[in-house]
Amino acid sequence: MARSKKPAQHLDADDSAASRSTRTPSPSGSRAGSPSSTESERPLGPLSVTVQTTSLEPVKVNNANSTELKNACDDAVKRYLSRPELFKQIHLHTDVRLGLGWLSVFVAAGTAFYGYKVDFEQSKPVVSIGLVVYIFLTVLQTLYAYFIEANTIFVGKRKTLSKRIINERIHLNSSTIPPNPTSSSSSPSNAPSYQLSVSYVRSTNAGKTLLTKGRTKATASYSTFFDEEGVMDEEAFGRWVGELVEAAIDGKTA
Repeated sequence: MARSKKPAQHLDADDSAASRSTRTPSPSGSRAGSPSSTESERPLGPLSVTVQTTSLEPVKVNNANSTELKNACDDAVKRYLSRPELFKQIHLHTDVRLGLGWLSVFVAAGTAFYGYKVDFEQSKPVVSIGLVVYIFLTVLQTLYAYFIEANTIFVGKRKTLSKRIINERIHLNSSTIPPNPTSSSSSPSNAPSYQLSVSYVRSTNAGKTLLTKGRTKATASYSTFFDEEGVMDEEAFGRWVGELVEAAIDGKTA
């Protein structure tokens, strides 16, 4: 009888092992069904947001004035990227310049008022100090605009929640590339060009963990976005800017 029970015990062991093998999930199978975390955390880009071109007012400038052309493009970049679905613009540079400017105005006004109310000889030390402070603030404002703000036209940030808090920051610089001085041709290929540089950083853990870092740059002739009458093609310009920003969001470097 003991011998007849042994096969049954082996059979029970085999059945339990088979049932365990069927209940154990395959690691490769569980991984195959889950999407990549990188793809799921890919932020919304400018090209994914629809622009209502019919509601845009036409922008018209003087084609012969490169400053007007650049200012029109800079304003279009700000409008394009500061939409509610995209980035919140940071006005730090403007606030600093305005603060220094208003402070210098108050110093000048206070110094002038003090010199008017007090005798000239008695007010000379205070007026001299006020003059030095005014000159210092004016020079400081100029240096800040030239060295720190430089060619910056847009600084934006965005915070999203996708399993964790993700912070994004974008910085854009622009400049005008003059035509070739050695060429006498007035063709569109020798016209002034608009150069745009994009710097993008995406991080988490309060900026301690870097997720993506991209830096792109592109140049296009102003004649690409403005017709003969100086009317701007904002749709084409927005698509050009969007492609450049999307490349930076993807971590590309150019």
